[in-house]
Amino acid sequence: MFDLIAFDADDTLWHNETLFQATAREFASLLAGHHPAEWIQERLFATEMKNLRHFGYGIKGFTLSMIETAIELTEGRVTGAEIKTILGWSHSMLQAPIALLDGVRETIAALAGEHRLMLLTKGDLFDQESKLARSGLGAHFSAVEIVSEKNARTYEVIMTRHGLTPARFLMVGNSLRSDILPVLDAGGAAVHIPYATTWVHERVAEDAMAGRTFATLENIRELPAWLARTATASRV
Repeated sequence: MFDLIAFDADDTLWHNETLFQATAREFASLLAGHHPAEWIQERLFATEMKNLRHFGYGIKGFTLSMIETAIELTEGRVTGAEIKTILGWSHSMLQAPIALLDGVRETIAALAGEHRLMLLTKGDLFDQESKLARSGLGAHFSAVEIVSEKNARTYEVIMTRHGLTPARFLMVGNSLRSDILPVLDAGGAAVHIPYATTWVHERVAEDAMAGRTFATLENIRELPAWLARTATASRV
């Protein structure tokens, strides 16, 4: 049915967003003497969005956005010690153990025996390569693509590069905005496996999903059975 199955990484194979949210709460506590926590987090998010075109996705860009937000919200009074604390959080995030989601290790290993698999994720090249190496999953992927953004054009370029027909390309991920909608726009198929929490930037309005056809599974463990059913249905 599919010549290649691509998997998102963060919050599809391993936990990621919870780490960012925990650090954002620490950041709000650090500046609690200046502004309410909710306002601090809103300003941090706004700074992240402004900086995406400069720094891209990932921990390094997040760290620079925290420092910039701290300078702005304290009107330049943030101390060297406080900036050092922010940098310490960054180092901890970059070195955090990789915690695979339930069922990932067994499912990826099983699928790799029957299908060609790709890791297709966005973010900082060094960080994502490091996480893949530490995950222990690297040997199961025949290809790895780390991109700055996921849109229809990105998927079209990747499918062309790997000699894939869109209808025979499947993307599996947790983000409707990055892993599902642009793949469908590029002519591919998609499986959505929601994560417990979603970064605000990755949320989409309900009307954006109107008329879209894709599968939704509760857990990656359900993927092999779904693939079997889909293959059977295609032969009928």
